[in-house]
Amino acid sequence: MTTPTQPQQNDDSNTEVADVGSVRIVPAARRFHTQLDWLDSYHCFNFGPHTWPRDEHHGLLLVSNDDRVRGGSGFGTHPHQNMEIVTWVLRGELRHKDSTGTDGIIYPGLAQRMSAGSGIRHSEMNASATAEVHLIQMWVPPDTDNIEPSYEQADVSSELALGSLVKLAAGDGTGAVAIQQRDAACYVGELRGSATIELPVAAAVHLYVATGSGTLVGVGQVNTGDAARCTNAPAQSFTADPDGAHVVVWATAHGLPG
Repeated sequence: MTTPTQPQQNDDSNTEVADVGSVRIVPAARRFHTQLDWLDSYHCFNFGPHTWPRDEHHGLLLVSNDDRVRGGSGFGTHPHQNMEIVTWVLRGELRHKDSTGTDGIIYPGLAQRMSAGSGIRHSEMNASATAEVHLIQMWVPPDTDNIEPSYEQADVSSELALGSLVKLAAGDGTGAVAIQQRDAACYVGELRGSATIELPVAAAVHLYVATGSGTLVGVGQVNTGDAARCTNAPAQSFTADPDGAHVVVWATAHGLPG
């Protein structure tokens, strides 16, 4: 039986972690890694057996997993409680089923969130028997515990095609879907041909380059799998390289609730 990679400690002495003022670039090679016969997953923060004190979270963002799931497999039914979960599919299709009665397909361009609330059970399976699905799954804590579990989705393909940041999920009612966390918002951008975007300003901003590469202006190069963790930073600009970049950005309050 294939098992996950051994618990890791992200030792800063072994890889470069660049700090430029209040912006910290964390390279792809420094992410935690879990590999099974059906799953290849990279974690931006502590997850499962993988722990390191500097990687507990950034602001309210607790989990940012970059998952590739083989055809015909996936995450079987399992529980969650008091967590806001946002899933963004980059390639392929993911079938989601949960105990609220939701049963549907998440595809590229579809904003999706699940509020676990007082307790929910769900499964996430590759919708294809043969093709891989590539997704980013992200968790933030709710601002109110034990709400009624719920699910929401919205297609943002037309907005995404404009090539700027799209507010995917937010707790203030301004996102494509609403999360139960008033101090957090998630954005995505499919940037083409050296496009430049302005990142949102917040106490904690997390830029993740899912594919492609670019430059965080005045800070440095950010490539596929790299992240920039901005803490109380001034406005930041990101310019994609000529081949473009697909980015996921969170803007949140600084600390975790009580």
